[in-house]
Amino acid sequence: MTRACISLAAVSLLAGALTGCGSSPPARFYVLSVAPPVAAEGTEKAPADYSVTVGPVSLPDAVDRPQLVVRVGTNQVALLEEHRWAQPLQGEIARVIAGNLSQLLGARRVFAYSPQTTGDEEYRVLVDIQRFDSVVDQSAQIDAVWAVRAAAGRVLRTGRTVARESTGENGYDALVAAHSRALATVSAKIAEAIHSMNSAGTKTPLPAAPAPTVVP
Repeated sequence: MTRACISLAAVSLLAGALTGCGSSPPARFYVLSVAPPVAAEGTEKAPADYSVTVGPVSLPDAVDRPQLVVRVGTNQVALLEEHRWAQPLQGEIARVIAGNLSQLLGARRVFAYSPQTTGDEEYRVLVDIQRFDSVVDQSAQIDAVWAVRAAAGRVLRTGRTVARESTGENGYDALVAAHSRALATVSAKIAEAIHSMNSAGTKTPLPAAPAPTVVP
């Protein structure tokens, strides 16, 4: 082999190595899912004559970030750069709880809090997520402290809901779906509290498990 051929081969190998070092798998983006609607029994009811705003939602700093944060040990977590939330997790949680409450309550207006919220709703639901634990291929757990306030700011109901869901399957899709099911449980408890203030003795059925949604 001539010296020129050897040099060309060396350059080709170096270029290949640099290309390999610079490449990385594309990130996958996830959103939480609103639970499928529960089939209503009997005739349809007119929309409830009140409105609900969900939020703001607060989160532990450890999980309030774009990356999925998973537990890898008793005192250790990992940030997954290649697996991210499609939008801020606080907004995702508020959106899903609002979607669940809209189905469970049948209220005329249920929406997630935003800076443009007018403040004229009858009920404001504040949610403080104490824990948002993710264990890949095992379970998702949410520990939520919530309060239902009247338009004037008076606290009407408070509660704490701890929901743990097995992933059932392996992978991040199943983990996100488990978090969606856990939020469905939290939503059902909040809906029960609001129902109790509007129709005595009414119980809210638990939503069905939602399917995961992944944005490639």
